[in-house]
Amino acid sequence: MKAEIIPIGTEILLGNIIDTNSSFLASQLPSLGIDLYFISAVGDNQERLLGTLRRAWRRANLIITTGGLGPTQDDITREAIAKLVGEELKVDEELWRDLQSLFSQHHWRIPQGNIKQAAIIPSAQAISNSAGTAPGWWLEKENHIVVALPGPADEMRIMWEKGILPKLQQKVTGAVIISRTIKTFGLPEARIDELLAPLLRLSNPTLATYFKPDGIHLRLTVKAQGEMEARQMIAQRETEIRDIINPHIWGVDNDTLDSVVGTLLEAKNLSLATMESCTDGLLSNSISDSLESSAYFMGGLLACRDEAKVAFGVDSYIMKHYGKGSSQEAQAMAEVARKNLRADIGLAISGSINPGENSGNVFIGLNSDKFERVTPRTFIGNRSRIKQRAVYAALFELRKALLEEV
Repeated sequence: MKAEIIPIGTEILLGNIIDTNSSFLASQLPSLGIDLYFISAVGDNQERLLGTLRRAWRRANLIITTGGLGPTQDDITREAIAKLVGEELKVDEELWRDLQSLFSQHHWRIPQGNIKQAAIIPSAQAISNSAGTAPGWWLEKENHIVVALPGPADEMRIMWEKGILPKLQQKVTGAVIISRTIKTFGLPEARIDELLAPLLRLSNPTLATYFKPDGIHLRLTVKAQGEMEARQMIAQRETEIRDIINPHIWGVDNDTLDSVVGTLLEAKNLSLATMESCTDGLLSNSISDSLESSAYFMGGLLACRDEAKVAFGVDSYIMKHYGKGSSQEAQAMAEVARKNLRADIGLAISGSINPGENSGNVFIGLNSDKFERVTPRTFIGNRSRIKQRAVYAALFELRKALLEEV
């Protein structure tokens, strides 16, 4: 089965709201074995919406719309679907009574305009909305299924899970689509493309690369007749990938670098302290945001100016002879963080970011009783992006040290 999602609303095209409905629905379809080939956003214009629906009708078996089911004049989804299938809208008296009853329960006066929400066509079945006033639609005609869902995300998700998903599960053939994301850091996307070129050309599982702030993500996607078969195929391909680039792989799926590092620190019963300059506290904030961080994170020091670094304990000789943004400074900061906050490991970021040149040079320092290391990194982009990348690089280097030297 092939699907197309059509989010409806001029506010989406203007960038006033972010279309989270489509991403949610797209994540739901693979487990049903349904292929999604198009997401086609369209504004509140009936002719353009009708044209979009007709294109979707030609290339998909399942059409899912979101939005346009409200009571106002620019809510045009019902009318467009009615024209698509050549049927006439009529107010369903039972739906209208249910709607009036809902308003009465909340002691609201029902505007007459809400009557359009009770309109339906002969081939459509109304889907109840337990979180709002707009019923959805389920329509089957000429080997097509059209699903109309409300725009508000909470209403859409409840209706999908309770009203639509069970119906679709009865329709699918049993094939499933499963994805797994493998997360890497330290290799450019072009280099990964070279190393994994033979695997990128294969199908089922397919392999695609995506640039993310925390590295390059590799998404494996497989289609099979059963979940067990699909997972076995995914596992085999993942093993092949790890054989090639395993040192650069730090996590999978919902893993985050701070959670991976936290798990390692807790497993080894080690504590962490940080000190940073050019990242403005982003490193300690990223770590402390983790719910488990209280078990291992002693705290972080922020020193943007040289005199502040000296006040915390960085040797003034280092600042005078090596200066800001040096490997010696990063190493000293890591040691200061560890000793001042009485942690097992100190992690530091030092360096300089040049907004005018869209570049930044940072040094990542690590210090413990057992090891010392400094790693230089260069990043490009705006200031915010460079800071974020520097933090991810620091966490990645900490993970490597925990695996290799502790």
